[in-house]
Amino acid sequence: MQTLSNSDPKPPKERKERKGNADMRRRQILDATLRSIILSGLAKTTLATVAAEADLSQGVAIFYFKSKNGLLSEALRELYQNYEDNWEAALANAPNNPAAKLRAIIEADFDAEICNNDTLAVWFAFWGEQKFTPQYSKITNQYDQKRANAIEDICIQLLPSDPEKAKLASDWIDSVTDGYWQKLHLFPQSYSREMALRRTFLLVQFLFTDHAQAFEL
Repeated sequence: MQTLSNSDPKPPKERKERKGNADMRRRQILDATLRSIILSGLAKTTLATVAAEADLSQGVAIFYFKSKNGLLSEALRELYQNYEDNWEAALANAPNNPAAKLRAIIEADFDAEICNNDTLAVWFAFWGEQKFTPQYSKITNQYDQKRANAIEDICIQLLPSDPEKAKLASDWIDSVTDGYWQKLHLFPQSYSREMALRRTFLLVQFLFTDHAQAFEL
């Protein structure tokens, strides 16, 4: 029977297991990073606090992410990717008409898995540091622009006779949903996701009167 020498490549099963273990470690560290930000804030989150939260050595965190900045940048990217996966899935599952798609993308913004006290705390921690950390700003612009383009395209389909008004409408919708996220974060006793969704739909009904019925609750 042929055996593998020290110079032979690793068998596929072993490579797959190693990759699976590495992915699990990365996931464990990223989840711990988000928990550390929620508990201690962004400024006080370090490789040490993350390692402790993950119940791993600090050396493991350094091995996978090299530095605190690299770790936090990857955590922000992960946060955005989850957000993007959510709204893209909502669009894919919506009926094939622009009003239904706009409703779906707005509803996705206030999904409990995406918009909750813990997640909002992490979002605003990162957004508050963008001015001082170009990497955060670059990641934010990349993901935000994709969603903004999707909303704009839908609004133009809803108002093809006036594309400029449609573009303004898309910007207002984006600004209003961001504003309600801030209110939910700062004043959770006075605002709810249901209230924010209902009031955003009222705005959309004012903007697209011919499609108002599609945004009733």
